[in-house]
Order: sequence, then C-alpha cells, then structure tokens
Amino acid sequence: MAHRTVLFVLFDDVQSLDVTGPLEVFAGAEKHTPGTYRIRTATLDGAPVRTSSGLTVVPDHSLTDTQDPHTLVVPGGNGTRNPDPALTDWLREHGPRAERLVSVCTGAILLAAAGLLDGRRATTHWAYCDKLARDHPAVEVDPDPIFVRDGHVATSAGVTSGIDLALALVEEDLGRDVALNLARHLVVFLRRPGNQAQFSAQLAAQTAQREPLREVQRWITEHPDDDLTVDSLAARATLSPRHFARAFQSETGMTPGRYVDRVRLEHARRLLEDTHDGVEEISRACGYGTPEAMRRAFVKSLGTAPAEYRRRFRPTTVH
Repeated sequence: MAHRTVLFVLFDDVQSLDVTGPLEVFAGAEKHTPGTYRIRTATLDGAPVRTSSGLTVVPDHSLTDTQDPHTLVVPGGNGTRNPDPALTDWLREHGPRAERLVSVCTGAILLAAAGLLDGRRATTHWAYCDKLARDHPAVEVDPDPIFVRDGHVATSAGVTSGIDLALALVEEDLGRDVALNLARHLVVFLRRPGNQAQFSAQLAAQTAQREPLREVQRWITEHPDDDLTVDSLAARATLSPRHFARAFQSETGMTPGRYVDRVRLEHARRLLEDTHDGVEEISRACGYGTPEAMRRAFVKSLGTAPAEYRRRFRPTTVH
C-alpha cells in the first residue's frame, strides 16, 4: 500500500488542537499500520508559526516546496480572520488537486475564501456559522453537525470534532478495527457520527435563571420516560402551564416540547450506540412509547431509522 501524504497547512495564530488532534489520529494510524500515511506540516515560507495559545510550531517545509498531497488539512484559529492573501491563493490553486480536502473549525473560512466550498454543504464552529453563511452565500452552511462530507471535501465543527473527522477518514482508509483501536488509545468515542449535533440539548439551550426551571431541566434529562407534557412540567415548577411555557422559552431559548424532543433523541442514540437493548425497549425507556414513534423522530431529525443508525454507528463490540 502506498503512503497517503497528509499535509497540514500552518499559519500564525492557528488553533493548536485543530492541528494536533487530527495529526495524532493519522500518526497513530501510521504506527498501527506502517506505510499508510506520510504526515507533513508546512507554512507559506517554511518559517515557524506561533499558535493562538502561544505554542511555537516548526513546520517540515514551505508550501511552495510541497507536492500535492492525498489529504490536505486546513485548521482554524484566530489566524483565519485576516489571512495572508498568498495563503488563500495557494489554497485556491492546490486545494482542488488533493484527493481529500479537509477543514477543522474555522479552517472552513479559508476554504470558502478560496472558493473551494461554493455550491457545497459545509459546517464550521457554531459561533462562526452565521459569518460563513453571510460572507459566502454560495456555501450551504449547516450549523448542526460536527462534520460534513460533500464529495471529496470534508468540513468539521469546533476543535475536537477534527478528531472525529480524522477517525472517520482512517476508518474509511483502514477499516473499523483500526479506527476503534485508535479511539481507545486516545480515550475518545470510536467516532461520533458526523450528523451528531454540535450541542447536546443541555448545551444548546441556555440554563434557566430560576431554580424551579433549572430543576425541570434536570428532571427532563434524568427522566426521559416520564410524563413530560407542559402541564406536568408546569406543575413540577409550580407555575401555570401558560406561564411555565413562556418562562421556559424566555430563559432557555427553547420551547419545553423542543427541549424534551432533543433530550429523548439523544438518550435513544446513546442507548442504540452503547447497549444491546431492543428498539422496543429503548423506545419505552426514552418516552416514545412505541418503536414507530421513535422511528418517526429519528427519520425526522436524522434522516435514518433507529435500526440503521445502530448498524452504522455502534462499535462491533459494546463495552
């Protein structure tokens, strides 16, 4: 098997984890299966760069001295805000030549500036999705998933999602067992599915200011199989249903029903990924009542049925 060259583009104020997270995945795969990957780092002029955290990184060589790689990885960081035009020009010329073009976090902004995301679906860190969509209307920005594949172009969300994407690429190249071994070594999930939301319901919603509402949030998370109607939750908060619904949305930025839906879906996904419980048992444990109700929720939110989700995203051996 020929080496696949993986080239990481570096620049001043790059986010160090955007680089080292995916790099460790590919380096681990090379150690596991020698002769698989040749990893390189490069800057425009070959000079060292200083990351946003103050770490100095010495590249292998300059971009002008590199051959077109198999996988080109563009990390993010504060340096993407005002990039060197020469870097954008280099990406515009060389990006299309890579068999796989990858961005981590706000590296998607550099790819978009080079015109490499036009007409494609892409994502980036949740805090910059609006900016990406506003500045590059030709890009179909999806703010929800942790990574997106569109043809040979793959974009990932904030920081650690670059590890998830790198594991997915290694799994594609070398198989699930290699990716699973790497994930265990790095003490991360085999990989979170790309369409997993950047936020859990608890992170996507704001924490309520009032203790009764915070208690309701905790109750929903801990009891997804309970009666979670607005009337029931309002009684727990000792508020009228109308007052409760209005206050909950005002303080969390999400309706009670939407919050409940997201918590139940996340709980069901974890059970499908981590247990051998049947779909009927999981549907009851998550408050759906019937497998058909859970199936409709999965198809609506994820575009796939529970059984297919389990087949695709659960490791062969569940621990």
